[in-house]
Amino acid sequence: MTLESSKNLGGVGALLMVIGSLGFLGVYTGILSLIGFILVLIALNGLANYYHERGIFNYALYGILSAIVGVVVFIAIVITAAVGFLSAIGIDLANLTDWTVFSQIDWQSVVTLNALWPFLTVVVLGFVVLFVFVVVSAFFIRRSLNLTAAKTGVGMFGTAGLIWLIGGVLTIIVIGLFLIWIAMILLIVAFFSIRAQPAAAPPPPPTPPQ
Repeated sequence: MTLESSKNLGGVGALLMVIGSLGFLGVYTGILSLIGFILVLIALNGLANYYHERGIFNYALYGILSAIVGVVVFIAIVITAAVGFLSAIGIDLANLTDWTVFSQIDWQSVVTLNALWPFLTVVVLGFVVLFVFVVVSAFFIRRSLNLTAAKTGVGMFGTAGLIWLIGGVLTIIVIGLFLIWIAMILLIVAFFSIRAQPAAAPPPPPTPPQ
């Protein structure tokens, strides 16, 4: 893969990530974001090969995998908590598809603080685990982008990585997601700012003997 193709793939991929994160395309939002992430990874792999620095791709891959693992673990924790909550209030999981069961329950007498507290505690624990994985993911992505900045000479990669890390730390509040979105925009600019290195000048011809 050439430097130019890596540059274009990365820029287009980052653009798709930005568009997909807006959420106005409904079900296609996740598809666009996924395609964008894949294109960016392919671009970073191309840059890693071009500059002979595997850390550019490896750290980015670690970051993406950390985020995926965090989401999967969070979903598993929430589902486990939900199953435990339903069992605690006396709902037979074998008849869970029978929605009339829910209409027959006296929710005011069944759903008490004692029943909700273990469920809420586990859900909060799930959010804490997700937060840790998001921060770890942002740390790896920043390392990847710092290496990319050093090899390409485009400082915008480093700026995007720093803002991404700050956004990851601040995902505990809404502004963190906004900062990550800003970092994606800077990533578009960074990729399209890559310039091919000038070819080395040929050595001067040997001086003829006097």
